[in-house]
Amino acid sequence: MTRIEIYDTTLRDGAQGEGVNFSLEDKLLIARRLDELGFDFIEGGYPLSNPKDAEFFQRLAENPLNNSRVCAFGMTRRKDITAAEDPGMKALLESQASVLTIVGKTHDFHATEVLRVSLEENLVMIRETVAYLHAAGRDIIYDAEHFFDGWKANPDYARKTIQSAVEGGAMLVVMCDTNGGSLPEEIAAITKEALSVVDVPLGIHTHNDCDLSAANSLAAIDAGAIHVQGTINGLGERCGNADLIAIMANLAIKKDGYELLSGNGVKHLTELSRYVYEVANLHFRSNQPFVGPSAFAHKGGMHVHAINRAVTSYEHIPPETVGNERRVLVSELSGRSNIIALATKHDLEHDKALMDKLLHQVVEMENRGYQFEAAEASFDLLVKRAAGTFSPHFERINYQVNVEVENQKQEPTTVATVKLRIEDRTFYEVAEGDGPVNALDNAIRKALYTVFPKLADMCLVDYKVRVINSEAATAAAVRVVIESRDADGEVWGTVGVHENVIEASWNALVDSIEYKLIKDENN
Repeated sequence: MTRIEIYDTTLRDGAQGEGVNFSLEDKLLIARRLDELGFDFIEGGYPLSNPKDAEFFQRLAENPLNNSRVCAFGMTRRKDITAAEDPGMKALLESQASVLTIVGKTHDFHATEVLRVSLEENLVMIRETVAYLHAAGRDIIYDAEHFFDGWKANPDYARKTIQSAVEGGAMLVVMCDTNGGSLPEEIAAITKEALSVVDVPLGIHTHNDCDLSAANSLAAIDAGAIHVQGTINGLGERCGNADLIAIMANLAIKKDGYELLSGNGVKHLTELSRYVYEVANLHFRSNQPFVGPSAFAHKGGMHVHAINRAVTSYEHIPPETVGNERRVLVSELSGRSNIIALATKHDLEHDKALMDKLLHQVVEMENRGYQFEAAEASFDLLVKRAAGTFSPHFERINYQVNVEVENQKQEPTTVATVKLRIEDRTFYEVAEGDGPVNALDNAIRKALYTVFPKLADMCLVDYKVRVINSEAATAAAVRVVIESRDADGEVWGTVGVHENVIEASWNALVDSIEYKLIKDENN
């Protein structure tokens, strides 16, 4: 078995992606999660660039990680000064990181046109920088920037750059496809050539500008690289970095002869992926391979019929291998197989008449604008209603929402009033909110808390509105999808459709509350 070192640069390269902004606490949380899963290296940032990165290294020096080695990132010394005089070298050493990752120019064009130095001086800058930091007792990873473009343009000079890094004391040379424009066959061929140039291990660092970063990383590893760099979920500048999630899953599950991480780390990839999305305040990429919510989702009736017979018919691996789960979606494209699959947990799958009734209702409701793909809780309630096993916990008598603006300089004031009946008791409550739906939610909760105190565990985590028939302009129907979560961490979705957005929201909100109350009764 060949052990592949996993080097995560989410906190530095990933943070350069559009819309990504990690706080210091965000970076520390992600670092510790990566450490728990046994990542070999975690790149924390460039300590000279900002106080946040400098403090990150200070905090980890005070409270070290258990498994991973923390890397500080920097560049070769500036031209016309010594390494000892360069403030970047001082910042790297002050970071107290035991591993320093130094990036240098491989492409002759970048040396002469970007750095404005001679080709020979660039080699000296690489060698002296690595040697100075290595002499200070640090392990050096050398990132050869624009390696593949440089090799294709001037292979002799590209060889000299990585030889200079090794002469300075680099323990590892990482080949970077910085522009993300290389193809897998090019990566593999050049990696094999580079192996004969230096006597230290090679690593690979790719970008996704051709949507080939994972394939390119795997090609380099198959050609002999033993170290791979990337980010969680492929975060990064332009089209992103190589997605370590896909790379690790492919190495551990799809390929033979490689080992990585430690213990059952691969089984936590879905959890890790979503954790980073949450910390970064980014939406999940639904169709992300291996870990996306849609990675093992089945919608077509023929597909669901097949996986009911044999899951391997439409799944390349068991979803639990990476911590994901199988999902069966319901839509007008569904057949009876989809309905049966989702009705199994209610022990109703053998009732053919009920399955036909449900399928007819789903088709009719989706024709009106409903969609159950993100609203499985509403579908569960639909099953119970069709089977006659649903008993509402409360009855709506009426509600009213008022939005008032006294003058243009003031923020709107939103007040909701609800009147509900629970058995023989009537509750009338008024509440304010940040908007109509928030006010309505607050008023409903006030009315229900007395009888159902566990509703305090539930909160709304997302609210989406979609216009269905836009040609009707302001009279168009809208679809409201609400996501809710409780103290157990379970998240569920509900849906409501109406020409009035408040009524659509009410219907989705009531379904969400009913689902929570049923869930509590069954626990």
